[in-house]
Amino acid sequence: MSNPINGVLVIDKPKDFTSRDIINILNKKFNIKKIGHTGTLDPLATGVLVVCLGKYTKLVDKITSYDKEYIATIKLGMKTDSLDVTGRILEKNDNIVVDKQEVINILNSFVGKSIQEVPIYSAVKINGKRLYEYARDKQEITLPKREINISEIELLKNVSGQIVFRVVVSKGTYIRSLIQDICKKLHVLGTMSDLKRTRQGKFTIKQAISLEKIEKDEYNMLDIQDIFDYPIYFLSEEEYFKVKNGVSLYLEKDDLFLMLKYANTIVAIYKNNKHIYKPYLMLL
Repeated sequence: MSNPINGVLVIDKPKDFTSRDIINILNKKFNIKKIGHTGTLDPLATGVLVVCLGKYTKLVDKITSYDKEYIATIKLGMKTDSLDVTGRILEKNDNIVVDKQEVINILNSFVGKSIQEVPIYSAVKINGKRLYEYARDKQEITLPKREINISEIELLKNVSGQIVFRVVVSKGTYIRSLIQDICKKLHVLGTMSDLKRTRQGKFTIKQAISLEKIEKDEYNMLDIQDIFDYPIYFLSEEEYFKVKNGVSLYLEKDDLFLMLKYANTIVAIYKNNKHIYKPYLMLL
């Protein structure tokens, strides 16, 4: 019997693939059912898609919560129902030119916490039904709003008919909606024409692997020590038995987190509370 596959892959998602498509491809490649990604990318979008396999699916919620960096492109002079160029055109206005300093000022105004409306073409569920299903059925629905945080934003390019910017956002931020809000403040029509996720937490586009390399077995499967920088504590047999049963450990340590290792394997991450280390993430 082959060894179970456990680890994390940083995929460079190509355009015109859904995040689910990537999972299905990896399902087939590794013959594994226990697999999940840590943040949906639209088919239009490319870049970092972190995928957890096997017992590392326990990391999905933690990695999903990390901040994300994007390079986004606004096509000026067009408004669509999906808030990107794949949607139905609602309005057009050619030859839009915006002042560079005004764009910079508007972008900077979004730094910090704000309330964002979730786009109708999204997978968020309301009353058991996804928002995009309401859109397809042409049903009216009050769109939910959520708090987001933008920690960094900068203009990269402002040319005729196009604005390109870099942004670092919190979990749950929709760049399509952000672009709509930017265009409202600029008093112009605009929609998202390109989006690339360049980072999620510590996972960057530089380490992301193409599907072609995955197919050729030219990839590096990350393990827990590649993901977290916590100190390692080597368990005795007695301590390992306690950890296996989820029991806390009293340790004369001051580290907030410890990776617990037994027989050359990280089996858990424990968190410190006045020298009482309690389960934070179990990998058994």
